[in-house]
Amino acid sequence: MKCPYCDFAQDRVVDSRESKGADSIRRRRECERCGKRFTTYERIDEIPYMVVKKDGRREKFERQKVLSGLLRACEKRPVSAAKLEAIVDETEVFLVDSPERERTTSQIGELIMTRLKALDTVAYIRFASVYRDFKDVREFKEELEQLLNSREPARNKKK
Repeated sequence: MKCPYCDFAQDRVVDSRESKGADSIRRRRECERCGKRFTTYERIDEIPYMVVKKDGRREKFERQKVLSGLLRACEKRPVSAAKLEAIVDETEVFLVDSPERERTTSQIGELIMTRLKALDTVAYIRFASVYRDFKDVREFKEELEQLLNSREPARNKKK
């Protein structure tokens, strides 16, 4: 911490106290060069992780929102809550690893759909139908055909 009087970078902490709201710490410091005292406040960095929506709006990432979407997609399916929690954890890590503290909904959605596809195809289709916002039955059918075609080579190898 630089001394506001002489710009010296070495000081010692004389006293530390929590602020009244307990959202910061007040520290009294003494400069080791000039001996003058000054006060600093430390606060937790609370810049939220953001999700960039399709229309360009930015929204704070909400873990619970992702989990509730997954729960809806996996309703009455043999998918454990622990596996859904793992997908949400992975999604959060993906967001935290972003250097600009934000990701687009398409990046997040594709990650989730990739994990769901490996876990349960019915849950994947349910999630994709909401996420991709199918306009008609034709779009839904195309997605099903892609899913079936990607599974056919695996079936042929087993024979």
